[in-house]
This record gives sequence, structure tokens and C-alpha cells, in this order.
Amino acid sequence: MIFSSYGFIFLFLPIVFAGYFLLNQLRYRYIAKLLLVVASFLFYAQGSAAFFPFFLASVVGNYVMGTLLSAIREAGTTTRAQSKAALAIGVAANVALLGYYKYTDFFITNLNAIAHTDVALRYIVLPIGISFFTFQLIAFLVDSYHGLTKSYSIIDYLLFITFFPQLIVGPIVHHGEMTPQFEDEANGRLNWDNVAAGLFLFSIGCAKKILLADPLTIDAQRFFDAVPAQPGFIEAWWCAIEYTVSYYFDLSGYADMAIGLGKMFNIAIPHNFNSPYKARNFQDYWQRWHITLSRFLGDYIFRAVYRKGDAYRNFYVASMTTFFVSGFWHGAGWTFIAWGVLNGVFVCAASWMKRHNKRFPFIAAFCLTTLGVTALRVLFVSATFSDAWRVYRGMVNIASLAQTSFALPSVTGLSAKVFFPLGLVICWFAPNSQTLARQFKSSWLTLLCSAALIGLSLLRMNNGAAFLYFQF
Repeated sequence: MIFSSYGFIFLFLPIVFAGYFLLNQLRYRYIAKLLLVVASFLFYAQGSAAFFPFFLASVVGNYVMGTLLSAIREAGTTTRAQSKAALAIGVAANVALLGYYKYTDFFITNLNAIAHTDVALRYIVLPIGISFFTFQLIAFLVDSYHGLTKSYSIIDYLLFITFFPQLIVGPIVHHGEMTPQFEDEANGRLNWDNVAAGLFLFSIGCAKKILLADPLTIDAQRFFDAVPAQPGFIEAWWCAIEYTVSYYFDLSGYADMAIGLGKMFNIAIPHNFNSPYKARNFQDYWQRWHITLSRFLGDYIFRAVYRKGDAYRNFYVASMTTFFVSGFWHGAGWTFIAWGVLNGVFVCAASWMKRHNKRFPFIAAFCLTTLGVTALRVLFVSATFSDAWRVYRGMVNIASLAQTSFALPSVTGLSAKVFFPLGLVICWFAPNSQTLARQFKSSWLTLLCSAALIGLSLLRMNNGAAFLYFQF
């Protein structure tokens, strides 16, 4: 089930919303929370039924392990080595589950190439959301080890992990910002201002996904699924930028819908994007792009490596390690690893310039960053290095501009020709969702805007295309 579907909008959401607040109104608060947990489980099982028993076992097992780590910390009867061993077992179990489903075929392919073996690939179907909820579970265990969690009730813990708005594609939330909200009885009361604000954000995200991301992604994906041997200059750049724009609207559209849904239930989910395509360097870009992912990587990878004053664990080493992990997390392939490493190089370069008080003029910095982000997105979306190389050759194929048959790429449909420029204008000049949410005031005008955006989205919702990070 996805947010941008008739079943979710007209069936799942109204039933869960009405049931949750009705039960709270009748002072059945525990049952209301239980309803939300069950609904979240059903939401997940509908999209990944075969994996659901393992998902349930993982969630419950991590609660037991986190509770054990907290108890060990409080009792102080074990050595630090024993505590670390318990943490290592918990983290390893999470990584092993993710690794089996996401990386088994990647390792088999490389084993066959290196050792000249012929091990058959497993073709394992990747469960939805596993990359996201695994990070949340690991963070919970690490914080339990450090004594940063308290004895949460099982129901509040389950809501922190499984709350359906952020379960599949994030934002990646932290127990410290979510669980207290579920514990607060005031959040069980219906708040029409929050409903209006949530509906407004949901409508923006829905429009981003249906009206902008889907047509652009479908159009660009045709090109990347079968990259021509010699793509033209215009074709290569058009499709590369088109996919870069669509990728942002797809992921940020989901985040807006998730945040809006959370708001409707009086739960504040952290914002995930802050106009990343307005960035002036890669360090700025990664502070604006997928903010909750950057926060997790900074808290649990970067800080685990970085030691101030240690030449072997300095800022640049920690940054490169972090982006290597980020690249590998994004996908089981060498292109993803290369994408992560190159992002790390550009972030380190931006940091070096900042430390040495060197900076380009804004326009030059903005253009270079935009070109760099687009070029790396080609590597991210290409199935192989060969495909990426052909696109890069097309991007410098100036000679193709002299061809008499010059035209926009043949893969480009009418909707893409219209929405692509509109998407760029929105990315560069329009206020972002974070700003709109902060400035929101409930009124008939905002209600009409929300209704119009959802109405237009409903007209194009027949395909119900999944989000790019849906099975990730």
C-alpha cells in the first residue's frame, strides 16, 4: 500500500484516523495505541507479506535486546566488555538480516567473478523499508547501550518503530523525538488545526509525487533502462537533469506526505529536505538533502570514527568512511559505492575550502554544485559503469549539437516537456515544504489549495506507481 493510492486515501486512512481518535475520546487510550500498531502492521504486511513474520520478530527481538542493554547499564554488574558484546550481537543480528536480503546476490556475483566459481544467484526479493527501519533499530540499541533510553512500554516502542507514515521510506526517526509524543495523553485529542496543517502538507507531497515525480521518472527511466550507444548532448543532459529533479520530488514528496500524516495524528515527524538544489557546495547539499539520514550517519558512523587530533581518524577519514557506508547502504552495487565515495570527496573538498577561507562566487558555486549533483545522479541511476560512461560521453558530445535533426530527446513525452521546466522553477525559486509548514495558517484558502492539489492528483492516480525508495 502506498500513500498515493485510492485504497489508502479513501479506505485505510479514514478508518484508522476515525478509530484512533474515537477510542481516545472514549478514554480507551491503550486500545487506541494498539489500533495504531495493528494498523501499521497491516500497512506493512500488505506490501511485504512474506517478510512480515521476520519483521515482527526483528522488532520484538530488538525491544528485548534494548531492554536488556538498559538493564545491564543500570545494574552495573557486568563489565564493559560484556556490555559491548551484547551490543555487538544485537547490531550484528540487524546487519545480518539486512545483508542477507539486500547484499547476498551482490556478494555471490563478486565471488563468482573473483574466484571463478559458478554459485547460483538467489534473486531474493527485497522487503519494503528494511534499510530504513534497520537504521532505527540499530540506533535504539546503541542508545540503550549508552543509557540514553528509558524503560519504554512495548506499545510506545512499537509505535516508534512501526508508525505507518514513516515506516517504509522514512524520515528516519529517533526514539527520543517520537516516543515522548506517543506517551503524551494530549496528543490523543483531535486537533483540527493540526489536521488542516497535515492535510496541507499531505496534498503538497501528493502533488509532488503524482504530478511531477511520476511523469518525469517514467520518462527519464526509459533512457537509463536502455542507454543509447552514442547519446546526444541534449538528450544526455536533459534525461540526467530530469531524473535528478524527479528523484527529489519523489523522495521529498513521500516525506511531505509522511510528515503531514503524522501531523494529523498530532505527531511531529522531522523534516527531511531543505531545498537541496539551492546548495552552493556539497557540504551544504548534504545538510539539506535527506536530513534524517545525514543525522543518523553523523551520529552513529562519523562520530564512531572521528577523533579530534588523531591524524588517522580525522575529519576527512571519518567523512570518507561515512560516505562509503552511505553509498553501500543505498544499493548493492559498485556504482553505488563509487557514488558514495565521490560524494565524500566533494564534501571533503568543500570542507577544506571552508577551513582555508576559500570560496567561489555564489553563481559559480551554485552551478558547479548543480552540475556535480547531476553528474553523480547519473552514476547512481545507471545499472553499470558502462551505462554511466555512455551517458557521460553524451554529456560532452558537443558535436551532436550541429546535427540537422536537432530536437529534444525522442524519449521525452509532452507531460515531461511541461513539468520538467516547472520542476526546476519550483526547486530553485519556490518556498520549500518546511517553510510552507512553518508559515501555515488554517483558512478556507489553504483548505481549497489542499483540495485542489489532492483533486488533481486523484485524476492521475490510476497507475499508483511505487516510490523509488519503496523497496529499499
